[in-house]
Amino acid sequence: MAETQDVVELILQDHRRMEDLFRLMRSVEADRAAALQEFADLLIAHALAEEAKVYPALKRYKNIDDEEVEHGEHEHDEGNSALLDLLEVEEVGSEEWDSKLEKLVEAVTHHADEEERTILNGARENVAMERREELGAAFLKERERQLKAGCGSADNVRRIVNS
Repeated sequence: MAETQDVVELILQDHRRMEDLFRLMRSVEADRAAALQEFADLLIAHALAEEAKVYPALKRYKNIDDEEVEHGEHEHDEGNSALLDLLEVEEVGSEEWDSKLEKLVEAVTHHADEEERTILNGARENVAMERREELGAAFLKERERQLKAGCGSADNVRRIVNS
């Protein structure tokens, strides 16, 4: 999927895939449960990789606002909680499912939009491409490690939310 190693582009690719998965989770014709599981894995792996490999490095740049980075971490927590709420719904496609899905969409879309406008634009303007590629490689490696560990399971998401 990723021809680029630029961390900004890699994060944007994940955001676009999450949007695709939201469309599938809303579609009565799609395998909504499978879309949710792929989404859960991607969201958790993406957030953990950002927090472990990207955010700490970006805090070192004076033109990237530390408060925005810390706010991004807080928004990850909100997205994780909304994800757990959806994962715990018994019946895919029920009214409860639709309601919890919309809360998840709102939390994640808000975060992605804010992150793209503040943190990622700041990285694009202030971080050299070589460094962005180093961060991209570290992001991909950590993201893959999390995916292989089944990071989006309900039990793991519950552990993250409750920690």
